[in-house]
Amino acid sequence: MYKLLGRQTSGNVQKVLFMLEELGARYKREDYGRQFENTQTAEYKSLNPTSKVPTLVDGDAVIWESNTILRYLAAFGGEHLTGATPAEKTEVERWMDFLLAAVNPGYLAAFKGAKLPPEEQTAEYKEQVRDLVAQLRIVDGHLEGKDFLALGKLTIADIACAPILKRCVDFKIERPSLPNLERWVAAIAKRSAFLVATGAAQSTKAA
Repeated sequence: MYKLLGRQTSGNVQKVLFMLEELGARYKREDYGRQFENTQTAEYKSLNPTSKVPTLVDGDAVIWESNTILRYLAAFGGEHLTGATPAEKTEVERWMDFLLAAVNPGYLAAFKGAKLPPEEQTAEYKEQVRDLVAQLRIVDGHLEGKDFLALGKLTIADIACAPILKRCVDFKIERPSLPNLERWVAAIAKRSAFLVATGAAQSTKAA
């Protein structure tokens, strides 16, 4: 049985929960995070030196960084959720890298700043939001005529991106309509595994 350390409200933890549920894997999640005052301990740092979540424990193997965890799980029963060839794998994993490199900076800024009153939103914040919208436009254009990000099927690209991109779509920020992205988010959000991952439904696999 896998052990997942991390709070369910974390978008990065939700990625891993989404994956575990899609796999039908048995797992136990334990609350870890700054609010639980347990990620700065020597014990946790021995597992994950970044003191962040999630951390996955699989017997003697300890894996951290959410996208790396998804790749690990894909190698152990989730091969259908990634590419079959090196070229196909790049089609999947480029979107995972894009999420971290291009989307994440603006996402983090909007996550913190979108709730602030307009007079407290700095010029730097507004520029970060404009960049986020530019990245979302790229995803929206890519998804035209497509149900998934890569290979015409659900992959770890969708699993990695969905919890974060759904939040981006839901942020109260100034942006244009993004019909393809909004359609994709709505479809992914109906999956039973995603509902469990985001706390909207109960798992039948979690211990």
